[in-house]
Amino acid sequence: MMYLFVLPGTLYFLIYKYVPLLGSVIAFQEYSPFQGFLHSDWVGLAHFRKIFDNPEVVQVLINTITLSFLQIAVAFPVPIVLALMLNETRHEWFKRLIQSLVYLPHFLSWVVVVGLVTIFLRSDGVVNGLLEHVFGIEPILFLQQPYLFKPLIVLEVIWKEAGWGTIVFLAALAGVNPELYEAAIVDGANRWRRIWHITLPGIRSTIVILLILRLGTVLDNGFEQIFLMLNPYVQEVGNVLDTYVYYKGILQSDFSFATAVGLFKSVVGLVLVVAANKLAKKFGEEGIY
Repeated sequence: MMYLFVLPGTLYFLIYKYVPLLGSVIAFQEYSPFQGFLHSDWVGLAHFRKIFDNPEVVQVLINTITLSFLQIAVAFPVPIVLALMLNETRHEWFKRLIQSLVYLPHFLSWVVVVGLVTIFLRSDGVVNGLLEHVFGIEPILFLQQPYLFKPLIVLEVIWKEAGWGTIVFLAALAGVNPELYEAAIVDGANRWRRIWHITLPGIRSTIVILLILRLGTVLDNGFEQIFLMLNPYVQEVGNVLDTYVYYKGILQSDFSFATAVGLFKSVVGLVLVVAANKLAKKFGEEGIY
């Protein structure tokens, strides 16, 4: 009976994750849909060499890495801080209310989120209306400014996902021994000292594991959000690997090159996870395996 319970999940991964990997062979071919996998010409690593020979791909790679590390540096710590703040809340009704409010955005699709951002930030939107009527400032084209694209993406991710990310950290906080807090209070430790010396060390392993997993998707910025936020004004700074693969593979029918870029992204993610896991173990953490 236990194997029957496991069977649906196993079939899902086999059918939708492992079987499609066989299609990665076209990254080493000049694939033609009319000739198929078996009869398309083999080109070896030619498409992978094009990744670094093409200035456009190099720029896309820089955009992807920059945006990913911005999200890690800015968006990743937010759920930790939010979980610490909720953990320190003494009124349960207030804590539950805040939890509900910050969880809700997770259940909205990126289409809705970007739609709301567009309504608020467009030239005749709410924000520009306030700036003009209250402060006398001329309308700012928030969505057309290249230097604002990455900060907007990071802020959207924080608003949508920070609350949901607190679930794991709150669960980790529940496992911290309360006797440690009692002993610290007896020793005269204030709230900040208790957070620094007890709470954070208590959830350190959880933070490390989630950071390792996040590094595995460092080249994966999320297609839907970026695609919806792109426009001709921010294309140069906003085009990332996910959207580039779509433009090359679907719109331009360059299936082999798009697959090579996607495969390269996956290999880099695997290398980063293995390296980060080894580094974590060197510092005495458990790691993910």
